[in-house]
Amino acid sequence: MTQLILEQALNGLQFGLMLFLLAAGLTLVFGIMDMINLAHGSLYMVGAYLAAEVTQASGSFITGVGVAMLGTGVLAVVLEVVLLRRLYARNHLAQVLATFALILIANECVRIVWGAQTLMLNAPDALSGPVRIGGFLYPSYRLLIIGVGALIAGLLYVLVARTRIGMWVRAGASNREMTEALGINVRLLFTAVFAFGAALCALAGAMLGPLLAVQVGMGESILILAFVVIVIGGIGSIRGALVGSLLVGLVDTLGRAMLPAMLRALFSPEVASSLGPALASVLIYVLMAAILFWRPEGLFPARA
Repeated sequence: MTQLILEQALNGLQFGLMLFLLAAGLTLVFGIMDMINLAHGSLYMVGAYLAAEVTQASGSFITGVGVAMLGTGVLAVVLEVVLLRRLYARNHLAQVLATFALILIANECVRIVWGAQTLMLNAPDALSGPVRIGGFLYPSYRLLIIGVGALIAGLLYVLVARTRIGMWVRAGASNREMTEALGINVRLLFTAVFAFGAALCALAGAMLGPLLAVQVGMGESILILAFVVIVIGGIGSIRGALVGSLLVGLVDTLGRAMLPAMLRALFSPEVASSLGPALASVLIYVLMAAILFWRPEGLFPARA
C-alpha cells in the first residue's frame, strides 16, 4: 500500500507540474493582462499536434518539442496582434465569446490539416524503460516530466520576481499608463507575455503527448482544470498557480487511485467500481469550493 501511495503521489506530482505549465501562461494572461482567453487550451492542442508531426518526420523528440514551442509562440503572436489586442478594452463577455469562437475555429483547422484521427507521439527510446525508486519501478519518462516541470517553475519564478522584465510586466499590469509614460512599450511587452504563455502550453502538450491522446478537442478538458488551478491559487499569482497545480494533481491522481479501494470496504465491488471514479472526478471541485470558502481570493492572491 505504501508503494502504491508513493507511486500515485509521483504521478500526481508529474501531472500537477505539467498542469502548472498550462496554468502559468493562463494566469499571466488572465491576471496580468485582464484577458479571459478560452482558446488557451487550443494552443496546448496545437503544440501537441506540432510536436507529434515534427517528431514523426525528424525522428527527434527534442526537435519536435522545440518546433512546437516556437510554432505555437509565433501563432500566439499573430492571434494577439490580429484579434486579441482589440479585446483588451472590451468586457469579459466579449472576450469569452471571441475566444470561444477561436476554440471552434482551431478544432476545425486541426481537422483540416491532420484529420480526425489520433496522432501518435512516442517518448524518446532512451526514456522508454523504468527506473527503480526504493522498492518499485517507475517510468523514467515521467521522472523527466517532473524534472522539466520543476525547472520551468523555478525559472519562471526568477523571471517574474527577480528580473527587470518581470518588473516591467508587474508594473504594466498595475498601472499601464504610468508604465508607458516611463518609456516602456507595454503593448509589445504584453505580446511577448502572451507568446511566452503559449510556448509553455506547447511544452505541456508535447510532454504529455506520449501519455495522453493527441486528438481534436484535447485542450478543452485540461483548460477547465487550468481555470480551477488559478482560482485556487489566486488570479495573477505564479506561486499560487504552482501550489494550485500540485494540489489539483495530487488530489485528482490519489483520489482516482485510492477511492475505489476505500469504497470496497463499505460497498460491494460493483458499486465501489462505479461510485469511486465518479466521486474522484468531483474531488478537485470540492477542494476548490473549500478553499474559496476559506480564502475567497485564493491561496496566494496577487497584489499590486
